[in-house]
Amino acid sequence: MSALEPRVPQIAAPAPTPPAGGILGPAYRTLSIGIISVVFLIAFEATAVGTAMPVAARELDGIALYAFAFSAYFTTSLFGMVLSGQWADRQGPLRPLTVGIGAFAAGLLFSGTAGSMWVFVLGRAVQGFGGGLVIVALYVVVSRAYEERLRPAIMAAFAASWVVPSIVGPLASGTVTEHLGWRWVFLGIPALVVVPLAVALPAIRRTASGPVDTAAGPAAFDRRRIRLALGISAGAGLLQYAAQDLRWLSLLPAAAGAALMVPAVLGLLPRGTYRARRGLPSVVLLRGVAAGSFIAAESFVPLMLVTQRGLSPTMAGFSLALGGVTWAAGSWMQSKGRMAPYRERLMVAGMIMVAVAIAAAPAVLIESVPVWTLALAWAVGCLGMGLVIGSTSVLLLKLSAPEEAGSNSAALQISDALANVVLLAGGGAAFAALGGGSVGAAHAVADAADAGATHPGAFVVVFLPMACVALVGAWVATRLHADRAPAATPADR
Repeated sequence: MSALEPRVPQIAAPAPTPPAGGILGPAYRTLSIGIISVVFLIAFEATAVGTAMPVAARELDGIALYAFAFSAYFTTSLFGMVLSGQWADRQGPLRPLTVGIGAFAAGLLFSGTAGSMWVFVLGRAVQGFGGGLVIVALYVVVSRAYEERLRPAIMAAFAASWVVPSIVGPLASGTVTEHLGWRWVFLGIPALVVVPLAVALPAIRRTASGPVDTAAGPAAFDRRRIRLALGISAGAGLLQYAAQDLRWLSLLPAAAGAALMVPAVLGLLPRGTYRARRGLPSVVLLRGVAAGSFIAAESFVPLMLVTQRGLSPTMAGFSLALGGVTWAAGSWMQSKGRMAPYRERLMVAGMIMVAVAIAAAPAVLIESVPVWTLALAWAVGCLGMGLVIGSTSVLLLKLSAPEEAGSNSAALQISDALANVVLLAGGGAAFAALGGGSVGAAHAVADAADAGATHPGAFVVVFLPMACVALVGAWVATRLHADRAPAATPADR
């Protein structure tokens, strides 16, 4: 079967008459509430933990290792994504989701009880592995349990789950950190795991458990893809390490990382991804281009506002809060059935919005430009991201056979995470080369005010290249239809 030909994924246990109603109708209500709760938990963790991280690193005397707390999460999540795709395709998404939530909680407990920065980083690595398992397993649940007409709506609900955490998370985390200590931010979140487990897992067991072909039974794991997953994770880690230290010796780990990553990427992503072949490869490529350019730029926004315009870290963080609302709005727009015929145009427009927002951000380096203009520009970019990210998820499931939903979902998430790693490393290296400091400083906004002003040009060399990458994404968005694509099978990857 071709991985590029559009087809409608089948429900694991098809009924003669599809159940009526939306994602909160009687047939789907428990499942929807359960998996949306899982996404809400991940979103709250991302916003809350990110706020407490600078204080944790400072108390553990680990500012020099700060960036590894982020890169450890991304690198292990890459391996978790591939493993989850294999696991879910062969045995269903229930087990990888359960193990993933458990690892996610265990990683938080590791970090929350850490006595040194290296133990803290280890906890982040365990957490990233769990997060990679969870996100891919959730996509497989959507593929198997929901009719095609409902998938845009559940993806929109996933995006909406980020709205409240993006606004409440930093404030709640800052309050807990100030009054109780940073450890309680990490130790308190695992308690929230009980609710998603109690609600989601029984519903998933009823609707999406087991292999797609129950008569054939579970297939063996593809050991080659597991080895490639280890290679891409190790390569991403070496690349992140090299980007922290701009010395000639850093070229050695950078070269080793590239040598590991390139064959792994070619083996794990659909054939033709980096040539923007029409259909599934372009969908996967667009996800990476959109997420990588936007997240790499967004990582430097709070630092720019703190060091160049004198905002407090809290106010700098809240300047991005409106983006959570507009992102959800964009995802809701793409979920409407009447928008389906115009999906490609919406995605092109979305990438143009992202490019304009990123290019406009450095305007606040000019003292006469009001700071609130950046908040408005970023809200426009987030609207575009909502249109694009939700649509790539919907198209991926449409272009995937049921037995390939896990592997293809893993490829989508790998493209997302890998682009974040590579573009953050590149942007961070350019930022440091022009006197901006280390990539870790880009995250440690809480310490930025004490570090002194950063050279304004260091921010420009981050934002403008990312805007160009986003414009490339607008072109890739014109190549999402598979009607002219040659056939490809999983073995071609």
